[in-house]
Amino acid sequence: MFRNLRFVYITTKNRDEALKVASAIVEEKLAACANIIDGMESVYQWEGNIETSKECVLILKTSYSNVSRLTKRVKELHSYEVPCVISINLAEQEGNEEYLDWMIRSVQKPLSEMDRPDNYDD
Repeated sequence: MFRNLRFVYITTKNRDEALKVASAIVEEKLAACANIIDGMESVYQWEGNIETSKECVLILKTSYSNVSRLTKRVKELHSYEVPCVISINLAEQEGNEEYLDWMIRSVQKPLSEMDRPDNYDD
């Protein structure tokens, strides 16, 4: 069975922000599950400077069809000017089949052409 599942990797400024984003995304069924990993340290370039900061990792588990809406919603909720939101494809033939099936059942179904509002931006 082809599921087209994704992990969406996101960084947030702290655990509170990760929990706020995760709760909204899961409640809206844009992701089946969220994992929050606190205590990450990032080193990156921003506006010509090397920066370091403590951050929190948020991993969302979803389907390909939800990634665009999920990304848009994360950007609305996130405090960063340019938040890290990266979709990673999951191997279809590897892992616990029952869990992968649960992921699909737990997220929004793709909007059919007939169900899409005129102003829907995918």
